[in-house]
Amino acid sequence: MAMLAQDIEDLIRAAFPEATIRVQGEDGQHFTAEVIDASFQGQNRVQQQRAVYAALKGKMDGPNGALHALALTTRAPD
Repeated sequence: MAMLAQDIEDLIRAAFPEATIRVQGEDGQHFTAEVIDASFQGQNRVQQQRAVYAALKGKMDGPNGALHALALTTRAPD
């Protein structure tokens, strides 16, 4: 089942309620997302991205995942 950008944002928002989140993509499988959250302070990029992927609750797992590709940018606020 294809996902919508809003579905992805909702999953991320549940884990990062105060974050600035932008998700784009219209084909149902390939998306870009930017997540800016204070909880990322002091974390390296890998740690930040792992936290966001965990929020997706397995939607990217394996060839049968609902989400095929997500180009992810994360950072703490300036």
